[in-house]
Amino acid sequence: MSISDPPDLATRPNRLNGLLAAMLVAATLLLLGMLTLSMPHVALTASLKGLKVWWDVLFPALFPFFVLSELLLGLGVVHLTGTLLDPLMRPLFRIPGVGGFVVAMGFASGYPVGAKLTSRLMEQKLVNREEGERLVAMTTSSDPIFLIGAVCIGFFGRSDIVPVLATAHYGGAMLLGLLLRWTGSSKQGGKGSKSAALDGFSPSNPEDARGGIFARAFSAMKQARAADGRPFSDMLQQSLRSSIQLMIVVGGLVVFFSATLELLLHSGLLSGLRDALAWLLRSVGLSPYLADSLVRGTFEVTLGANAAADAGTAAHAGVPNPPLVDQVAAAAFVLSWAGLSVHAQVAGLMSRTSWRYFPFLRARLIHAVMAVLLVYLLWPYLYNA
Repeated sequence: MSISDPPDLATRPNRLNGLLAAMLVAATLLLLGMLTLSMPHVALTASLKGLKVWWDVLFPALFPFFVLSELLLGLGVVHLTGTLLDPLMRPLFRIPGVGGFVVAMGFASGYPVGAKLTSRLMEQKLVNREEGERLVAMTTSSDPIFLIGAVCIGFFGRSDIVPVLATAHYGGAMLLGLLLRWTGSSKQGGKGSKSAALDGFSPSNPEDARGGIFARAFSAMKQARAADGRPFSDMLQQSLRSSIQLMIVVGGLVVFFSATLELLLHSGLLSGLRDALAWLLRSVGLSPYLADSLVRGTFEVTLGANAAADAGTAAHAGVPNPPLVDQVAAAAFVLSWAGLSVHAQVAGLMSRTSWRYFPFLRARLIHAVMAVLLVYLLWPYLYNA
């Protein structure tokens, strides 16, 4: 045996894992294909439902923010806000100031805008991998319009749960950011992380360097705009083109996961998981009718939140309706978990960077659990029937 054999042996587990993963994906797709052929009406109805959600809700909500974020990046506004927010973001979340722009846009426009902006910052070397992973984990949240208008008012038909659900969801995201501050290899932001003005955009004018944070912020914006160099008309056209392409990808994922979920539910393949989850909920004193919300929410956030609201009318004889606080807690879990559909959108947006999925998966679970705990903790104080 030559001395080169041990490294080859060491790579065999990785090759085996890759082969098993490929076989699992192929088997899953084959199963979905067979289910589609056997239940075409279910696939068609679910696809149309997903398409309607994309066109009626996601497209008008996300497309303007996608275009605006591209323009703000090109105009250097991100560098301006990064300089201003660096003294706040770095000590609190161990993220450069440009992350403050991502947090604001991510909370205002919802998933997956935070991932899109973070991918651009990572491509421009404005944040490193650890900072990017913390940013994506923290900013993968629902937008206020969806949380208040669609979930609280539309699904639940109640405005009195808005303070509890919003505080639990966004408060959980902020707590997650504080918790993730202590993860990673360095307590100073990691290699490659720069100060707010960022390496290559520090003030070239000595007067700007001495003029305080606002002078440095505007100097950083001016240099970033000069480095971009595109006329505004070209910038606008490219922003529209890239945003349209991204919205098509988002729509395709929503339709795919909507059809996948309905096919698995109608085939009975998920009934065992739903029954096991119902038994677990019953054993801890919660309503078993919340299981449907959690199963649906595992795949798609809209369907899961809607099922959480419907759980109050799904009870059969002998089984009481779940308390409203339990329904709100289930909705908070689903919104914070975000669904595999959003996970796939985030993974697609971050595919050209060094971002890793498993830290994101762990963060989503932590956020979901913290949101549930916050609902029960805040319910006596923020809910007024």
